[in-house]
Amino acid sequence: MSERSDEILGFWARVRSETGIEGDLLGAWAFGDSPGLADELLALVLRGEKRAATGLVVEMGLRGEPEPRVGAYTIVLDGEGRPRAVVRTVGIRRTTFDDVDEGHAYWEGEGDRTLESYRREHTRYFKRVGKKLGFEFTGDMAVVLERFELVYPRDDAKR
Repeated sequence: MSERSDEILGFWARVRSETGIEGDLLGAWAFGDSPGLADELLALVLRGEKRAATGLVVEMGLRGEPEPRVGAYTIVLDGEGRPRAVVRTVGIRRTTFDDVDEGHAYWEGEGDRTLESYRREHTRYFKRVGKKLGFEFTGDMAVVLERFELVYPRDDAKR
């Protein structure tokens, strides 16, 4: 999971104890590719504005990350790698980046929530990731579109 595995597993145990959640923990990770972006996107999740994510299939494969599964739980980390929230995947759709629709862009919750903003920012992100991982991003690449619900905000996550 990360160098904070004990903290993350303790957080998951606390969440399960307090909520009675039963189900699979898919993993723990932060949104984005920098501490600042991770904190910004976490804040959108906690405010209820971000309820979707886009995963580039090639990136997940190169990183050895599992694809999201309906019903699975994920711990969302902040920019310092601390566990702050739990989300549950409620929907999955596969398509290409070029075929992402306005509805998904809206629920990503970023920028002005338009498809234009979504495409611009995600293209920048995927090009950065591609440069780091050794691939060139193109719009015809496969993506996994995930819809999720916030099921547990940590008390101090709202501060």
